[in-house]
Amino acid sequence: MNKIKCIVVDDEPLAVSLLGSYVEKMPFLDLVFSTENPIEALEYIQKNEADLIFLDIQMPELTGINFMKIVGNKLKYILTTAYAEYAMEGYEHNVVDYLLKPISFGRFEKSALKAQERFAVSQDSLDSYFFVKSSGQQYKVNFSDILFIESIKDYVNIKTENQEYIVLETLKSLENQLPENFARVHKSFIINIDKIEKMDVKNVSINSEIEIPIGETYKSEFFLKIKK
Repeated sequence: MNKIKCIVVDDEPLAVSLLGSYVEKMPFLDLVFSTENPIEALEYIQKNEADLIFLDIQMPELTGINFMKIVGNKLKYILTTAYAEYAMEGYEHNVVDYLLKPISFGRFEKSALKAQERFAVSQDSLDSYFFVKSSGQQYKVNFSDILFIESIKDYVNIKTENQEYIVLETLKSLENQLPENFARVHKSFIINIDKIEKMDVKNVSINSEIEIPIGETYKSEFFLKIKK
């Protein structure tokens, strides 16, 4: 199993430093970003990959609960708080555990191991769907229904046979959530290989009516994947 990419978000500098040091002690965790500003964390998530966030519930710029409502269930969370009554509020989201401050390393380790187990189960379960946030709602999208995914500036359009989902996401981060039958064929397109009806060296035809270009940068890797 690959290391779990972690982010630490807390408005207290000492808490950021402490949690960061704890993360670095765990061999299966990788601290990729830490900040006292939740807005900076949102910007990081839009442009980079991450798996797990150690997230303070009470922050002046943006509460942890509202943070999770914005990001949705594409990441998992371990909530941190100084107030036990706030802990249960996060469990409607993709929350693995909560840590009550002051946080000992022993308690942190239990939480981290719980997250490791959760990620291992996720990787082994071969899910046939994922959830995406579009127009303020969470939608279950079956991988088998997706025709292609198109990048539109800071958003992506997930196109299925009957629906379109406009999602605040980068194509790169979304690519890592997709199964093996998906392939990047262009800087702006990921396609479902199972939906290809015909193709040549320049274009792929999906469902007869949709023609998607094959970019030079992705051509070799794409055709190699097709042969496999």
